[in-house]
Amino acid sequence: MTDLTADVTALADKSLLVLDDDAPLRTRLGRALEQRGFEITLVGSVAEALTAVRAQAPAFAVLDMRLEDGTGLKVVEAVREARPDARIIMLTGYGNIATAVQAVKAGAVDYLSKPADADDVVRALLARGDESPAPPDNPMSADRVRWEHIQRVYELCNHNVSETARRLNMHRRTLQRILAKRAPR
Repeated sequence: MTDLTADVTALADKSLLVLDDDAPLRTRLGRALEQRGFEITLVGSVAEALTAVRAQAPAFAVLDMRLEDGTGLKVVEAVREARPDARIIMLTGYGNIATAVQAVKAGAVDYLSKPADADDVVRALLARGDESPAPPDNPMSADRVRWEHIQRVYELCNHNVSETARRLNMHRRTLQRILAKRAPR
């Protein structure tokens, strides 16, 4: 039994809500967290998550930030209303500072980028008080952070290259070349 599994086993309430619209990722993460001792509820949409929270407010939640029917921030607020002591982690494939700040202001205790390792998720869920979870073993590279930021602004500009280039203060052709490349690791 690992230290993390022992920590989870010692908890009085092990209920955990996992919200992600990516079914394979949701299933894999749910299975890994269940093996570590949590009692899992898997949902794939904001509507399903809100129904699950109303039925039984979880002690822990791992929520995706962007979903087809809304944002995980709505679920953070619902969990906070139903259970103020719940520990909530936000996951996203589009990590940036603005959404991290939004998630923490809404009540999340940490913000992890996908694909998150189950042990990193458990560490973040179990971190107490002012104790910060350990930094991830494999953080995003500076190139990846830059790419994520450009993608986010591009999306906010409704995929308008000229407008995105203007807001990022870069040449339109430079932006087109960046957008044509694959995401860095």
